[in-house]
Formats: sequence, C-alpha cells, structure tokens
Amino acid sequence: MAIRNLRLEGDEILSKKSREVEEIDEKIQTLIDDMIETMHKYNGVGLAAVQVGVLKRIVVIDLYDDKGPIVLINPVIIKEKGEQEVEEGCLSFPNQFAKIIRPAEVIAEYTDRNGKRMRVKAKELLAQAISHELDHLEGELFIDKIIPGTLEYIEPEK
Repeated sequence: MAIRNLRLEGDEILSKKSREVEEIDEKIQTLIDDMIETMHKYNGVGLAAVQVGVLKRIVVIDLYDDKGPIVLINPVIIKEKGEQEVEEGCLSFPNQFAKIIRPAEVIAEYTDRNGKRMRVKAKELLAQAISHELDHLEGELFIDKIIPGTLEYIEPEK
C-alpha cells in the first residue's frame, strides 16, 4: 500500500468525468488499498479515485465506526429523499469548509471490491459522503454548490 498524491484545487482532472471500471483486477485492488490509506492519512471521510489522479468510478468512505471503510465501484444513486444543510469540506480543497444542501437520505447501488452488486440505504453523514464522492465522479465539486457566504478558510495549526 502507498499514500497517493492528492489532486488539489485548480487541477483540471478534478472537473473530468470518471470512467466505469470494467474489471476488478489486481491493479484496481491496489488502487483501492492506496485510496483507503491516503484517505486515512489525511483524516478524510471519503475519497474518489479522481482525487488521486485516476479517472475510474471508485469511491472509498469511512465513517470511523465499527463497520470500517466501504468501497463503492461504479456507484449510482437510484433514489434521494429530503434534504439537509451540512458543513462540508474536501481533501482536494484543504482547510476550506462551507455549508451545502445535500439529500437527507440516498439509496445507492454499487459493486463491492469482490465483484458483488450491492445496495446501501444511507442517512445523514453517509448520505452526505456518498453524494459528495459521487459528484467527484461526474467532475462536480462541492465548492460549486456552496450556500453563498458560508465559505470559510481555516488556518492549519502549525
């Protein structure tokens, strides 16, 4: 496993649409492991492959609960319900936070890293994370969806 370089604000790859994963091979498994390790290093809740420079429809999410990280390959949101105003940040936009409107609940279908088609019903933080990361797969960034006047820059501690 390895820590991958994060693609940051201004990198044009972040605005590109990711491609479907055709085959879950050893290279994809290594990418997934690296993404999880990278996400944990930077204390992220989620990471899309595009954020490490790979235009593949892969997302990893970890709510740091007893379930551990989940891997979503070729994910699709099939249903959204309600809305929630949330504080959001992004590993590709360090130290920037803003309020966003996200669905309160989502149902997503995806393939897990073992090739099994799965469905998850998510609420609150998990729904927010899935929505945020799936936006990345479409080349959409949270910075473009913020509620005007809510963007804050937090100075990192030295």
